[in-house]
Amino acid sequence: QVQLAESGGGLVQAGGSLRLSCAASGVTFTTYRMGWFRQAPGKEREFVAALTWRGGHTAYADSVKGRFTISRDGAKNTVYLQMNGLKPEDTAVYRCAVDRFPLIGPMKSYEVDYWGQGTQVTVSS
Repeated sequence: QVQLAESGGGLVQAGGSLRLSCAASGVTFTTYRMGWFRQAPGKEREFVAALTWRGGHTAYADSVKGRFTISRDGAKNTVYLQMNGLKPEDTAVYRCAVDRFPLIGPMKSYEVDYWGQGTQVTVSS
């Protein structure tokens, strides 16, 4: 059984930083990606960042490039999302995701195999 345990959300002022973590267990794919999506109230879910687990190749949404960094710790089976320069428009529920496609590029929500439960990020102005 796959479990994705997220942590690290919270309330921060604009310009501040947060680091999200997602610890994965039970993933049996030989190649896969881990990444993050977010969904703000009244908006569609959108891709944020992803990396290929083996090669560590990364992809980012244009809206977060240069501010967010995705990374992994293989020993802990954990992926991180370091978010700097946060803006009020970054406010959303952030969800960790796993898909089985070892591709370099954005993840698509309809191709996600496993989802985390979500963690709230709120950025005040």
